[in-house]
Amino acid sequence: MIFGHPPEVIYGIVLVVSAVLTVVYFFFSDVLDGAFDVVDHPLFSPQLILSFFIVGSAVGLLAEMYTDWASDSIIWLSIGVALVAVLLLHFFVFLPLRSAEASLGYTDADLEGSLAKVIVSVPPDGLGEILISRKSGAVAKPAKSVNHEAIPSGEEVIVVQMENGVAMVAKHDPYHLSI
Repeated sequence: MIFGHPPEVIYGIVLVVSAVLTVVYFFFSDVLDGAFDVVDHPLFSPQLILSFFIVGSAVGLLAEMYTDWASDSIIWLSIGVALVAVLLLHFFVFLPLRSAEASLGYTDADLEGSLAKVIVSVPPDGLGEILISRKSGAVAKPAKSVNHEAIPSGEEVIVVQMENGVAMVAKHDPYHLSI
């Protein structure tokens, strides 16, 4: 008996409350992340804490229902399994997602100096389109010639500057070095 209730009831209550809090956190994570910024350690994030309680209570509930082990042993088993599960989640799910999320974004300034291929010819005084290959995928941008010269489709260009989302490009000559 824990707090005057059988262990199965306590594990069940913890499981249901943790699941409900996880759903609430899913919908309001942006707002709640500010509230949990007091402790700025990735192992104390709300999703890991909630995962710990869900896994621990589920293991405890199942062990209480299907084994004849002592409740003290089941508590330690559920804590151990929950710790292992949370560490695996942290290192194999949350850390890779966090680093992938940071690498997908780019700004127009990041595109300056990039090599690109013209996919729609750039007229002397108009707009064409270029394709910039990046690690996270390809980016198509409208393009305008810096030197007011026509650039045919298939030509390799360099992005000199970005202005209001339009790439100012020049023909790329790998054999010409300007000092």
